[in-house]
Amino acid sequence: QVQLVESGGGLVQVGGSLRLSCAASGRTVSNYGMGWFRQAPGKEREFVAGISWSGGSTHYADSVKGRFTIARDGAKNTVYLQMNSLKPEDTAVYSCALDTGHTAWVQTWVREYEYWGQGTQVTVSS
Repeated sequence: QVQLVESGGGLVQVGGSLRLSCAASGRTVSNYGMGWFRQAPGKEREFVAGISWSGGSTHYADSVKGRFTIARDGAKNTVYLQMNSLKPEDTAVYSCALDTGHTAWVQTWVREYEYWGQGTQVTVSS
C-alpha cells in the first residue's frame, strides 16, 4: 500500500522560506514521477512543481518558478519542496502526489497522479 505523508508546513511571513517534505512508503520515489500541488480556499487544486521518474526533468508553475525547488532523496525515500521568497498568494494546502506512469516529462494534470498525501497547510502572512 502506498502512503505519502507531508510535513513542514506552517505560518511564515512574506519573504520567508519553508521546506516541505513528503515521506513515501510502499513505493520508491526514485522510480516514479512525483509532483507537488496546492489548493487555496475556493480554488481548484493546481500544479506547483514536479520531477520525472528518471529525475532528468523538473517543471514548475510560472507562479513559483525561480522561488521553489523540487528535489528527492532516494535514501530517505522522500521528496522535498523548498519554497523561498514566499508571498501571500502562496497560502494553500500543499499535497504531494505519485505518478505511476513512466513518462519522460513531468505530468501537470491532477488526474495523472494515482496516489496523494493528506496535505500540509502553508500560510504566508503579510
